[in-house]
Amino acid sequence: MPRSAWFALLLPALVLAGCSRAPAPTAAVPGSDTPGGPPAASSTPSDSTASDSTAPPWTLNDLDGKPVSLSDFKGKVVVLDLWATWCPPCRAEIPHFIEIQNEYQDKGVTVVGMSIDSIVPADVAKFVKDNGMNYPIVMADEKTATAYGADQGIPFTVVIDKNGNVVARHLGYTDKSVFEDDIKKALAE
Repeated sequence: MPRSAWFALLLPALVLAGCSRAPAPTAAVPGSDTPGGPPAASSTPSDSTASDSTAPPWTLNDLDGKPVSLSDFKGKVVVLDLWATWCPPCRAEIPHFIEIQNEYQDKGVTVVGMSIDSIVPADVAKFVKDNGMNYPIVMADEKTATAYGADQGIPFTVVIDKNGNVVARHLGYTDKSVFEDDIKKALAE
């Protein structure tokens, strides 16, 4: 199935599901203008599982059309965020990932955003710039997005250790402290 057809089928399903299968929260974060956005308190996502499986390899284009591979980050902990510009819980997590990139990049951690948007990369690039996203962004293809769990809903975040093993998966909005716990465990291995 062509990429555009896959995203055309996925988009309405995710919008109807609130971007993920996670239960819809009833409160917004204080200061957030996103009704039904992420919960105000630190939360455990609806689907948080450790995996200890090898992360599927990928090579995808960044927003400038240059190839980027998972292997480019060998020896680093990778926080891989599958997201979209139109997804409110995804947007709510962006400040977490900006902070994580700032706080942990010197410790061998890289956040990578994998956009499942069906819009042109230039439009995603504008969103990235407007939101101050300071980490690499690649454009997902159907095979990679499905291999990493985006068929279950988004945001879907995978934490990969320095050896390329998946150590955590999170479906739905996830608090920064949960990602930090995953990162600290992955760095200790």
